[in-house]
Parts: sequence; structure tokens; C-alpha cells
Amino acid sequence: MKGLLIETKLFEGKVQEDEGGRTIVKGILQRAGAENQNGRIYPKPILMREAKKYETLIKERRALGELDHPDSSVVNLQNTSHNITEMHFNGDDLIGTVEVLGTPSGNILKELFKSGIKLGISSRGLGSVESINDGSQEVQNDFELIAFDFVSNPSTHGAFLSPVNESVDLSSGYEQRPDCGIWCKTEQLIHDIITEK
Repeated sequence: MKGLLIETKLFEGKVQEDEGGRTIVKGILQRAGAENQNGRIYPKPILMREAKKYETLIKERRALGELDHPDSSVVNLQNTSHNITEMHFNGDDLIGTVEVLGTPSGNILKELFKSGIKLGISSRGLGSVESINDGSQEVQNDFELIAFDFVSNPSTHGAFLSPVNESVDLSSGYEQRPDCGIWCKTEQLIHDIITEK
């Protein structure tokens, strides 16, 4: 039976600003042939087929995703935060370039990146799974990729993003950023509280 399949991984990559001031994120979107935290394995031929089909949406600038996962197979435009602008395989890793949009959800996403928050990237699709010998589940040939969403909890290992900005090194602390005054100090305090161990 075909159902909604949601797979999340930490999104490790780079955050940068382009010449137009847009926030661009690059990193691993999905991994083929490896069991994720949901116990599912995506065979590479299926993932390659879906990535190739997804290229049409990328070319038409309609490869939109949401901030947090909805329980729907439809991308809700009022919740979109980003657009995939390019993706390709590097071995078993599906690598992507993502433009963060100036929408309300996109602005939240941008601020999370600026604050150094690690996020997950999550694929959303429709398909069925079949149990295999070791207790894992293999995604079947009827899988259809819908979108990639940013979420807080990943299921694919190594799918977090570590923010790095070409013009401003966020790892050195907000107090060294003269361009945003008290707001950066506030963000730094919140970041320190959240990450305090």
C-alpha cells in the first residue's frame, strides 16, 4: 500500500550569501543505499530516477519546500521557505543547492541559520516499503519524490547543516558583527542558552 514517506537527515553544508543578498545553502539532501533512522533504505536507481524527474521542477523554479513537515503530499505555498536550485549525485549522496526565500517561513529559516542552529533536511514522498532480511525496510519502485523540507529532527545520518557565511564568520560570535547591533547580541544570548550543556 502506497503511503506518505518522510525521511529526515542532518543537513551538513555551507550557508552563504550571493551577490543579490540571497541566502544560499548547499549540502546533502538524501543518501542512497544507507539505512536511515527510520529503518528505511532508498535504492540508488529509484533515488536517481526521482532526482531526474525532480529536475523539471528545478528548471521551472517550482522545487519548493516547507519549514517543518506537513502531513500532506501537497506543498502548501503559504508555508514555503526555500527552493531547490540544483542537485546532483556525488557517489551515493544526493547533493543540493537551496535558495532560502524571503517568505515568512523563509525568513525564520534564514534567522535559524544565522543563529547557528543545526537543522535537518527531510525528503517527502509517496510510496511503499518492503521488509528485508535484517529488519530494515526497502523503499519500492512506486516511490514518488514530492519535496525536501527543513526540520529540527533528522532521520538520515549526517544531514545537519553547519552555517558558514562567506562575508561574515558566524562561528566567531555575534559580538564581532557591527552590522546588526543589539539584535545580534540578543541572538547570541538565545543561542548560548539553547546550546548550553
